[in-house]
Amino acid sequence: MASYNRVILLGNLTRDPEMKYLPSGTAVANFGMAMSERYTDRQTGEQRENVCFVDVEAWDRQAEIVNEYLSKGSPVFIEGSLRFDSWETPEGEKRNKLKVRVFRLQLIGGRRDGDEGGGGYTQATPSNVPPTDQTSTPSTTESDDTSTSDDIPF
Repeated sequence: MASYNRVILLGNLTRDPEMKYLPSGTAVANFGMAMSERYTDRQTGEQRENVCFVDVEAWDRQAEIVNEYLSKGSPVFIEGSLRFDSWETPEGEKRNKLKVRVFRLQLIGGRRDGDEGGGGYTQATPSNVPPTDQTSTPSTTESDDTSTSDDIPF
């Protein structure tokens, strides 16, 4: 059976990233994103908005980039895959969550307040190679860098 697991999102962070390091030293950043869709209700003519909230995780160098350059409200473009996590609480209840694991991200918008440098947009496009099985962590590979010296150095 053929399958394809790819998600592309453009939205804003709903909270500051939470950065953690595994015992192996691997960085993991968790954050939430919100994407909205605006439309006009055909029956009433009213403007409506549908907001979707998604949990996202970034690994390795991308986690460090997310933690350093993004905060609540920051716009970001990500490409990743859906992951299903399940666990049991200390009380014995089974829990599960669907989230997105980042393969590629692009920072959108101006520099944070207080950063030196010219105006314009800062962009980053590091990419992760997806793991072949769901128990391994992704390994980071750098994409072609076409940035200038005024851009973020990675």
